[in-house]
Amino acid sequence: MTKLINDTDFIDLPLFIKGKVRNVYDLGDKLLMVVTDRISAFDVVFPDLIPNKGNVLNSISEFWFEYTKDIIGNHVITTDVSQYPEGLSQFKEELQGRSTLVKKVKMVEAECIVRGYLEGSGLKEYQQTGSICGIKLPEGLKQCQKLPEPIFTPSTKAQEGHDENVSFEVLVDKIGIELAQKLKEVSIALYNKASEHAESKGLILADTKFEFGILDGELVIADEMFTPDSSRFWSMDEYEPGRPQKSFDKQYLREYLEEIKWNKQPPAPALPEDIIKKTEAKYIEAYEKITGKKLI
Repeated sequence: MTKLINDTDFIDLPLFIKGKVRNVYDLGDKLLMVVTDRISAFDVVFPDLIPNKGNVLNSISEFWFEYTKDIIGNHVITTDVSQYPEGLSQFKEELQGRSTLVKKVKMVEAECIVRGYLEGSGLKEYQQTGSICGIKLPEGLKQCQKLPEPIFTPSTKAQEGHDENVSFEVLVDKIGIELAQKLKEVSIALYNKASEHAESKGLILADTKFEFGILDGELVIADEMFTPDSSRFWSMDEYEPGRPQKSFDKQYLREYLEEIKWNKQPPAPALPEDIIKKTEAKYIEAYEKITGKKLI
């Protein structure tokens, strides 16, 4: 088992962003992204760590960045800690497998979501309006049903900092027709390629979200790719539309929290050992199914 990492205070570099799970450091024209073993649910970070989670998320993204580079370039420089600058190689034990050195890019102010199946906020919107982000869908679709074709449903940051689903037209107003069209085309191409690969491994890729940036005038994909934290993966052999599916992420954690009727407000409750172990196993299973490799 890799060493558990909650925080990365041992890195003496300017902190660029501290997210719920990732700590990102500023190295001038580069960034160091470190994926911790923290877990969040309902927007609250938990005190307990999920062993190997950081390694799984970082390694799955690494796999997909490589797998999709024929569609679009990305911001990755290396995941080999021995090649990191600023004396970071001394932290090989802590960083290997859970970190990536990337080029700093100018992020596009949009979250690019592709949905192939009807679930989550898309399902709620469809039940209310018969559409998702202004895209009219056939009547009578069930929960988790496959859509006639994958749809691009972007979101943008609202004033209060939450993501807000928007129509393609609103995205065009915000970033321009050319860039919006390119994001849509690339996002759907990425989803289709990853979906085909997932199905060959017995998985359904229900939906996913991407973030893009501009590097030397070119559009590149950044942040993470097709991880269980940014995508819904379901098992093909358990798939049945008309009900919620079991997913390869925080399923056990969410079910437990609903069971104990937690009010979803901080502080987060401590987690029982069996929930931690089941959640870890689900993340590892996702990695091994997607990549065909064992998590070392």
